[in-house]
Amino acid sequence: MKLVGPEKGVIHLATAAIINALWDLWAKLQQKPLWKLLVDMEPEQLVSTIDFRYISDAVTKQEAIAMLKAMQEGKEEREERMIRIGYPAYTTQAGWLGYSNEQVKALCSKYLAKGFTAFKVKVGQNLEDDLCRCAMVREIIGWDNKLMVDANQVWDTEQAIEWMKQLAEFKPLWIEEPTFPDDVLGHATISKALKPLGIGVATGEMCCNRVMFKQFLQAGAMQYCQIDSCRIGGVNEVLSVYFMAKKLGVPVCPHAGGVGLCEMVQHLQIFDYICLTGTTEGRMIEFADQQHEHFENSIHVLHAHYIAPKMPGYSTALKAESAEAYEYPNGSKWEEMFAKGLFPDPRKQNVFVCQAN
Repeated sequence: MKLVGPEKGVIHLATAAIINALWDLWAKLQQKPLWKLLVDMEPEQLVSTIDFRYISDAVTKQEAIAMLKAMQEGKEEREERMIRIGYPAYTTQAGWLGYSNEQVKALCSKYLAKGFTAFKVKVGQNLEDDLCRCAMVREIIGWDNKLMVDANQVWDTEQAIEWMKQLAEFKPLWIEEPTFPDDVLGHATISKALKPLGIGVATGEMCCNRVMFKQFLQAGAMQYCQIDSCRIGGVNEVLSVYFMAKKLGVPVCPHAGGVGLCEMVQHLQIFDYICLTGTTEGRMIEFADQQHEHFENSIHVLHAHYIAPKMPGYSTALKAESAEAYEYPNGSKWEEMFAKGLFPDPRKQNVFVCQAN
């Protein structure tokens, strides 16, 4: 049943798709980008969109309204800053495990030149390789810039602690997804062990609903909250996590590595700055410089800052030619992958495929 719900798995992913589309439509009807729709709502109206069931022991509707009202002063100035300067970003683009040392060096230099001061690299397959790569990246970006590492759920709890003790000399700001993504107590143990080393735990991109986020936040199991716009039930539920994170003093640094995620999460993080926290201290949006060619009016990142979008809704849309080419299973790109044997063709097997008429 985990794959179908309640409030997790494929059903919740589908819910997110529908809810996000409705928010996109609402903002377009108002002729506002999504972040501006959220910013312009009265506190009571915005909070009325959130389901506080199961999380009222962490934050209540009344507390959320009070948070928004407390931040009314200075909203105009903060909004103007997002339009003029934007929200700080970090890059994942230089640190993929499959890259050669030469690629990593070149990409680090490239993004330094673009104004980036925070870099994330993947770790967890081989300790010696991780030590060499972190040393190499530190040599290029220096010690005044931020380095983060991401293990993509590969370790057991104690293994994560011991591995990160070895990487501590490179002063990583956080270790991302050190262990199984649902293991609240495991993350709490890792967080406690790494705190004296100045290393935080970042997680949340695979967190399936607001209740899981509540537990991570209450248990001190995450020091950086990584919401994903598509993982949990759309804008409404994501907003509930922002309010819990605000109350419990945990900065939100959204996950934005997937196709279209950079385009989506910028709106929510800009809202957080203008209406909820009023700071970018310790907060960044992930930036992955790929797949943006498939979108109309894609993101505008200038000097390592997401500039607030101006187009209505999510301010972007999947290009018609990309949607056609990647339609599963009949799109031309899928035909090519089936022909190469990269994926099984469900049309030739006993596999149910739901297709639109």
